[in-house]
Amino acid sequence: MTFQPKDLHVAPLLAAIATQAPLADTGRSVAAEVIAGLKANNVMRMTASRELGGLEASIVAVGQELEAVAAACGSTAWCLWNHLCTFHFFVGLLGPGNADLLGSVTAAGQWVCLPAGAGTSITGRVEGDDVVLNGVAAFGSGARYADHIGVTFVYEGQRAPRFVLVPATAAGVRIDPTWKAMSLRASATDHVHYEGVRVPNARVVPFTPRYREDFRLPETPMLNRRYREDWVALSDLWLGCMAVGVADAALREACAGIQGRIAIMGTKMMERPMVHVNMGLAGAQIGAARATIYDACARADARIAAGVTPTETDYLEQLAASMMALRLCDEAMRLILRVLGGNGLREGQPFERRYRDFQAMPLHINAHPDRVTEQYGRHLLGLPTENPF
Repeated sequence: MTFQPKDLHVAPLLAAIATQAPLADTGRSVAAEVIAGLKANNVMRMTASRELGGLEASIVAVGQELEAVAAACGSTAWCLWNHLCTFHFFVGLLGPGNADLLGSVTAAGQWVCLPAGAGTSITGRVEGDDVVLNGVAAFGSGARYADHIGVTFVYEGQRAPRFVLVPATAAGVRIDPTWKAMSLRASATDHVHYEGVRVPNARVVPFTPRYREDFRLPETPMLNRRYREDWVALSDLWLGCMAVGVADAALREACAGIQGRIAIMGTKMMERPMVHVNMGLAGAQIGAARATIYDACARADARIAAGVTPTETDYLEQLAASMMALRLCDEAMRLILRVLGGNGLREGQPFERRYRDFQAMPLHINAHPDRVTEQYGRHLLGLPTENPF
């Protein structure tokens, strides 16, 4: 899969995104001008269908944009990725009854996020026409940049989960910048606190644990058939595209950095046989990862174009393709690290930041190999899958 950077929506922003990447890493926040540039860019509308005033872009095209951004700054790509895939999910979940709200988000180029990681606990109580939310949500990637926040909650005294979209500026919403991890340090994976936040109860929709199965039912209304594709599966595919972007950029930078370097005892690195072997293998692995992930993206596009509803097999194959692409890129990154060695890192190349950023990708719960292989294996053996998402 090849494309020209000039053809991308984000092309005018890539230089600025790359320039601020080291500062974003040390300061733990994406530059305000980069966030503003993204919100004013058509990339924000790519996962919105035409019914919402969006671009209704192909899965492949979204992947290409994210690959390019990841090559410039992994943290920025992570946040943009989160917006694009969660907006896809929100449209399917909120449905045609909330088309006006979703269309207004699209028209304004607004950012959405979904803090719902381990430790999330939010309750709601009905007061008149409103629901009042209290609690905290964890792991809100891009939360501090968001205009709207997806909230999963339960009504007091009930167990059935619900969902509602809340403006980030609503009274009682507080975003706590808690992300201190080694990877993607500007991804703003924050906690979001809700203290007496009021939203219209009419906007609330059910949130069934295995929603992807509901989305596949013909009787479930959808604004566009593209939203029957599971957002977790698409997030995995686009995560694979970002991994390819990071690994490919690391390889190109390493190859350029080796030029003229002298190894121990005066031997030129360019002449070391194992440098050739390791770099050649890394390049082959990244190429295989790119072919794997974009083939899976293209198959999803073909299914959407043909109006074919995805199956559980399709969903698990998407997860498996992402897992394998991530594994190939992971192995390539380790080979590049082996070639660079201690001196390569000491000389201040950007590889260390890229290597750290990459670590979050295969560890993400959506694409984690322990989760994906177990569920795919169960399915291949004719056993029911167990994970709710």
